[in-house]
Amino acid sequence: MKLTRYTKFTGDLSSSVDLEDLLQALSDFLLDSGFQDPYSPFQNADDSMESLREAIRQALESGELLDDDAQEQFEKLDAAQVEELIDKIIQRMKDESYLNAEEPAEGQGSAGEGNDTDAKFEVTDKGMDFLGYKALRDLLGPIGKSSLGRHDTRHEAAGVETNGSSKIYEFGDSLNLDIPATLNSVFAREGPPDGSGILNLEYGDLQVQQADYQSSCATVVLLDCSHSMILYGEDRFTPAKRVAMALAHLIRTQYPGDSIDLVLFHDSAEHIPISQLPRVKVGPHYTNTREGLRVAQRVLRGSGKDMKQIVMITDGKPSALTLEDGRIYKNAFGLDPIVISETLEEVSRCKRAGIMINTFMLANEFQLIQFVQKMSAMCRGKAYFTTPQTLGNYLLMDFMSRRSKQVN
Repeated sequence: MKLTRYTKFTGDLSSSVDLEDLLQALSDFLLDSGFQDPYSPFQNADDSMESLREAIRQALESGELLDDDAQEQFEKLDAAQVEELIDKIIQRMKDESYLNAEEPAEGQGSAGEGNDTDAKFEVTDKGMDFLGYKALRDLLGPIGKSSLGRHDTRHEAAGVETNGSSKIYEFGDSLNLDIPATLNSVFAREGPPDGSGILNLEYGDLQVQQADYQSSCATVVLLDCSHSMILYGEDRFTPAKRVAMALAHLIRTQYPGDSIDLVLFHDSAEHIPISQLPRVKVGPHYTNTREGLRVAQRVLRGSGKDMKQIVMITDGKPSALTLEDGRIYKNAFGLDPIVISETLEEVSRCKRAGIMINTFMLANEFQLIQFVQKMSAMCRGKAYFTTPQTLGNYLLMDFMSRRSKQVN
């Protein structure tokens, strides 16, 4: 049932701003990937408080955050009052744990006061989770109802959620006793009770309730942050970040036994916390796919999960390789046979480790298609040739469809 919440009107415009609507309006700013879009209102944005203040100012001026009466009041404010309003909104965002802000060091600035350009902010886990929820809702909304749940398999195991059948207890099973079946076993062996109140219960009489065996899955999102992700007049990286955030929210809320990790690959590769995703930007890098796969394998080896998969989001061919002495070999022209052979060898290692690789390719060059198809065939994964606009639908639907796959 829809509820209406009433609060006492104080005349303070800052209380009229819904912080969730504000975060949604600022999502492009908060997830900036380094793409210089001439049509974006957030040009030359960074993680300084001054940039945040300017972004909030533009959001307020857009007329989409406030109702008609509040917007009319806002338009009557002078410059000093607008700055005061923005200060109050930022304080609300900090009080409600949507962002953290570092204050500038004392004594900075020409007048010995703090300077906003020196203060930094970062999105908190709460803010990150909200953006992930919004991204997930936006991505799944057009698809309709989806059956969300854990990864069901055809196996059965002793557990808490029963399916009506029982089995003889074996060492290692959850001791979720099926009392009627256990007593029936005793009575079948010993006969009806003799009235003494004593039952001769033996180990073989123990029956436990059966439950559908539901596997856990470890997922590594392998995200390409090479320069090509923001080239050619298109920002491919920000949509990829949104999808990674949505997948993280989906796993946290619908698959609590699963894990998700983030590995960035460029000239090299590194494993970073999902919470740092909003601050990740594309750099002038090549594409070291093999190193990304190597780091992802190290993460998955330590997960202890039944199912292991790599979700790779990229738009280019492998063009870099880490040599034995640590140097980076680079060749962006065509499919370098050395780079390709070493990358496919790493794919083969993933296959031997039981790791599936699902590739979401944001480009469709002929040679690239052949390489991705060969890589997917080697590890029994899937290859999707998609666009930034449809990436989320493909990726999330593929992930959720695996809940019915049998674990070997």
